[in-house]
Amino acid sequence: MRLVSTLTLCAALSFAAGLAAQEAPGQSRNVPDSLVAKAKVSEDSARAVALKRVPGTVQSTALEQERGRLMWDFKIQRNGRKGTTEVEVNANSGKVIAVQSGTRAKSKTATHRSS
Repeated sequence: MRLVSTLTLCAALSFAAGLAAQEAPGQSRNVPDSLVAKAKVSEDSARAVALKRVPGTVQSTALEQERGRLMWDFKIQRNGRKGTTEVEVNANSGKVIAVQSGTRAKSKTATHRSS
């Protein structure tokens, strides 16, 4: 009985991993475990905040410490537009730090707001 339960669990986990891989084809992800442990806002929550601000498809996700802040960084392909938009979400408060057009240099902020 234990063997059947174990095999069923392994099959379910393998299936779930396969589905997760299919959800985001071509999406790059740079999320170090050492920084995830420090973040108060989960990746899913930060993603929802970013997509609420800039509707579209997430092309890449990163968790980084920059300018003394821990932040989630999402590059989003906007619906019906060319190029990507970068949305930075504070990993401690869940607020949008900045929204940048993909055509601008990273150091130049197209729109700098906090909400």
